[in-house]
Amino acid sequence: MKSFISYFKLHKFLLINLFIFLYILINLLDGNRGYFSYIKKNDLLIKKIEEEKYIINQLESLKLKNAMLIKPNLNLDFLDELYRNFFVIGKKNEKLFLLK
Repeated sequence: MKSFISYFKLHKFLLINLFIFLYILINLLDGNRGYFSYIKKNDLLIKKIEEEKYIINQLESLKLKNAMLIKPNLNLDFLDELYRNFFVIGKKNEKLFLLK
């Protein structure tokens, strides 16, 4: 026990600096604001940006479809297509090709 105390007294500056260095190194790499957390958050940000672009494209598509159904700009071909898809009907002597 005396050898440990005497070793600590001789090298306490080195040991304290070593513990401080290890503490800082561990917090830089790990933790809420560390390097590994930064990489995870950056990947999550990229995924969310792609998801946002996809949702914006869907929203623009829905806006276009809604604009086609408004009374002054009513698109009868689009309306006919919606009726056919919803009620699954066709005209007489109409050829229907199913593609898979």
